[in-house]
Amino acid sequence: MERENLTKYDRIPESMINYKRYNGPHFSKKLCDFAVSKMKDKNGNITPYTREQVDTLLKTQGIELQNNQLYDYVYVANMCKADYLGSSIPDETHLARYIKDVIDDPDGYDGIVFNRWYADMSYIGIAIDWQEML
Repeated sequence: MERENLTKYDRIPESMINYKRYNGPHFSKKLCDFAVSKMKDKNGNITPYTREQVDTLLKTQGIELQNNQLYDYVYVANMCKADYLGSSIPDETHLARYIKDVIDDPDGYDGIVFNRWYADMSYIGIAIDWQEML
């Protein structure tokens, strides 16, 4: 049974609609950088992974992503680094597997990473200047 997408009832700012026209429900480089700048680990802000570093990590581990769009996987890598690396994700080998699991989740959907992040930002009250993200 397919369920109704309830987000169609949300009021979306015009600038967010413009962002999604170009990027869909995915992270552009600017939005990824913004999102990562808000991340903290138990010691404070993280030193973020670059796209190139994540590409190298995945290649070294022999992992190919099937469903990635734009910078979604870079966001996932940094979120995992901030929240789980050195705890439930013991090392970068497992971090690479985590990225694969999230991006290629068989029961996921297009935009799942972006939508979960946006829900968190809305809940904790972090404003996003969508015009700046274009």
